[in-house]
Amino acid sequence: MSTVNIVLLVILAVLIVGLIVLYFLGKKAQKKRDEQEAQLAANAQTVSMLIIDKKRMRLKDSGLPQVVIDQTPKMMRHSKLPIVKAKVGPKVMSLIADEAVYDLIPLKKEVKATVSGIYITKVTGVRGPLEKPQGKKSFRARMQEKAKKANAELEKEKAELAKEKAAKKKKK
Repeated sequence: MSTVNIVLLVILAVLIVGLIVLYFLGKKAQKKRDEQEAQLAANAQTVSMLIIDKKRMRLKDSGLPQVVIDQTPKMMRHSKLPIVKAKVGPKVMSLIADEAVYDLIPLKKEVKATVSGIYITKVTGVRGPLEKPQGKKSFRARMQEKAKKANAELEKEKAELAKEKAAKKKKK
């Protein structure tokens, strides 16, 4: 066997071992995530709250209790989290929102939220449904829209030119 074949076989073996390791790590992480979801669901309470403010900010700037900041892993302390400041009963509290729920939370409105500790997992509107924000259009969708607009203008100009030519021919 040539050296190229041997090198390719070694690379292939390393890739296969890497995929197997990733499969088992993913399976383990999925089990851990399922356990955490079950624990959050067990501790969930439905609370009515008035949303004052929402921002993505670092954990140390969020106004959360020091106990919470101390318990988080060091790597997470530097990342930005979706923080919601809300009035729950007479208290103004800082809460952490789930990424999927954060965009649905309206400002300066009252909502019913499912809260597990200081973590908001679900939000529904008290007075009617919540408005879903429009997502960003992809680059491709924006370019297709521009192309359609330009194409429509081009067709319009062609039609006008054809009318002008027809009018000139009738005059002759």
